[in-house]
Amino acid sequence: MPEPEMPVPLDPVDMNEVVGSHDILLVTLDTLRHDVAVELAEAGRIPHLARRLPHGRWEKRHAPGSFTYASHQAIFAGFLPTPAAPGPHPRLFAASFAGSESTADGTFVYDTPDLVSGLAKEGYHTVCIGGVGFFNRQGPLGSVLPGLFHEAHWEPEFGVTSPHSFENQIARAEQVIGELPAEQRLFLFVNVSALHQPNWFHLPGATREAGDSRATHAAALEYVDRHIGRLFAAASSRRPCFAIVCSDHGTAYGDDGYTGHRLGHACVWTVPYAHFFLDPAEAAR
Repeated sequence: MPEPEMPVPLDPVDMNEVVGSHDILLVTLDTLRHDVAVELAEAGRIPHLARRLPHGRWEKRHAPGSFTYASHQAIFAGFLPTPAAPGPHPRLFAASFAGSESTADGTFVYDTPDLVSGLAKEGYHTVCIGGVGFFNRQGPLGSVLPGLFHEAHWEPEFGVTSPHSFENQIARAEQVIGELPAEQRLFLFVNVSALHQPNWFHLPGATREAGDSRATHAAALEYVDRHIGRLFAAASSRRPCFAIVCSDHGTAYGDDGYTGHRLGHACVWTVPYAHFFLDPAEAAR
């Protein structure tokens, strides 16, 4: 049997030095498949993301959930996607509880129920810019995740049906950041909806009747890449920023007969992940 693919480990980061000194950006590229992300990076089709990736590569990880709500509940509890190799793997963030094998010296440990309130306790202003329906605040379920934050934003123009959703989300992020006092630390979370179905309108020549495909999913990632530099620039415009960019889960386009997510296929559980520092000097260029 062939040897399993082993992810390139990321350099260790002491989050106890980051928290309090840096702004923090968490971007979930909702529904992004690992294989599509890797293919586009290797082909030079997502240059703005690729130049930020440590070692020039996405890290292969396993999602903490198979759909948005479950995965984000875990992520906000400190359980980011797990490296796809035997562990345990030290975590960046963790709630304080006895017996945690993934809490290490460099882990930022908080004594609140979730990371968002843990950072708020450290003086961070927490902001959510939602994308998919679990962030739309249009009912009790859609209010749970954004309700964790000091400030939460969602409009239909940020959602899955808008061909310009990510540009609209970035514009709101720029507005929010521009209105903050310079001394205020920021935890900004952006749930990017563009990869999620429907995404056919991101591929020239595709039609609503033909629907979504792996190719339209890839085109949606190219769309995100064309604009994500603006988000990175805004997030690092006031001070150094620590950024996490990952998928919350993948999705199936006919793989072994499966379509969609909230199911146990490898294309759903396997996700791309990266974290890196953003320099404010670069934002000023």
